[in-house]
Amino acid sequence: MAEEKKKIETTKAEKKGSLRPDLATIGGIVVALGGILGGLILDGGRVGDVAQITAAFIVLGGTFGAMMIGTPLGTLMHALKRVKDIFLDVSVSPQGAVDEIIGYASRARKGGIVSLEAEVDRIADPFLRKALTLAVDGTDLQELRKMMELQTALEYDRSEAEAKVFEAAGGYSPTIGIIGAVLGLIQVMKHLANIEEVGRGIAVAFVATVYGVGAANIFFLPAANKLKARARRDMEMRELVVEGVVGIVEGLNPKLIRSKLDAYISGGEEKKPKKETPAAAKPVQPAKSAKPAAPAKAA
Repeated sequence: MAEEKKKIETTKAEKKGSLRPDLATIGGIVVALGGILGGLILDGGRVGDVAQITAAFIVLGGTFGAMMIGTPLGTLMHALKRVKDIFLDVSVSPQGAVDEIIGYASRARKGGIVSLEAEVDRIADPFLRKALTLAVDGTDLQELRKMMELQTALEYDRSEAEAKVFEAAGGYSPTIGIIGAVLGLIQVMKHLANIEEVGRGIAVAFVATVYGVGAANIFFLPAANKLKARARRDMEMRELVVEGVVGIVEGLNPKLIRSKLDAYISGGEEKKPKKETPAAAKPVQPAKSAKPAAPAKAA
């Protein structure tokens, strides 16, 4: 019993994972900016040519204002809280989740599902805790599945709505950049008498367009895609939990539950039955033909 508890606690820690920087996001931004600025420098330009606070203020302020207009306030606030999830990732181990569920399945098979009542309150994952609580309370199996699948669908819809906020920002920012460029050109037109200043002013005016297109394609749209990918991963983890708890309620053998849940483990290789080699196969015997009739005697 002590070994089983120790194993469950270990798999809880593996499942919960740890918060760590998302190297793909950070590295992607560094590579993108490095490529753009590096190309500018190789072409004879300077970083100061595109360092315009006014252009950044116009693009970011205008984009955020458009987001506020087009998005419900609650969804917008939740989306802004998800910015940290773009740069930080919680390493979730499907294998750890499977091991934890199998630990509970083994205990339930020995002492009944009611024996898990003492463990439920110590479960770190709120989704698994709720599912096992419903199971221990004797909730009908179909009702339990329906409730947990409904929660999974709602959580996925909320995550997708938050990702669409960044997707919308990726659509607004290039247009706001064009507005910034036009505003800069208006200021340039006021000084047509000095041709040298006009040329410099036009170059500065187009920086807003660079900021708008760059913000959309380097941050907003990729961030939306990353949040959608995280939402799909979380949905798969919840589906894993539902299938595992349903197997516990049905009283399935833990080995059978593990075999079922292994499909959710990415990169897992299923053992395939060995195919019989042609050499081992029994040769097919040719059908015996009827004895040929004797030739007729010549007259």
